[in-house]
Amino acid sequence: MDTLGHVIALLVTSADEQDREQVYDLCHQIQAVTGDRVDVVLADGGYTGEQAEIDAALLDIELVVVKRPAGASGFVLLPKRWIVERNFAWAARFRRLGRDLERLPSTLLGFHWLAFAILSLQKLAA
Repeated sequence: MDTLGHVIALLVTSADEQDREQVYDLCHQIQAVTGDRVDVVLADGGYTGEQAEIDAALLDIELVVVKRPAGASGFVLLPKRWIVERNFAWAARFRRLGRDLERLPSTLLGFHWLAFAILSLQKLAA
């Protein structure tokens, strides 16, 4: 998602695959959609590691992992992460996305695009 909460790219994988192993494919999709205009990607702790940074750098993207401050307890608002978390919370209201009913990753990907399209149309209508 961009900093306004618009979905740029989605990647669906099986649950036994690590997030950081998908960095190259996801960055490739992002650069293809944006015409190589993305310079920095903010990510959560699941994307830590040297290989993830290298994979992003291959496509001229700086991977910045946003972490909780050391020694913080309780709820801590992390920069820009709330935008993504808010959109995921909105998408979670779609019952079909909350269940693992799909056999094909492409079907689940399609339902995610549909959910985010509906959410975007709701924003436009307001």
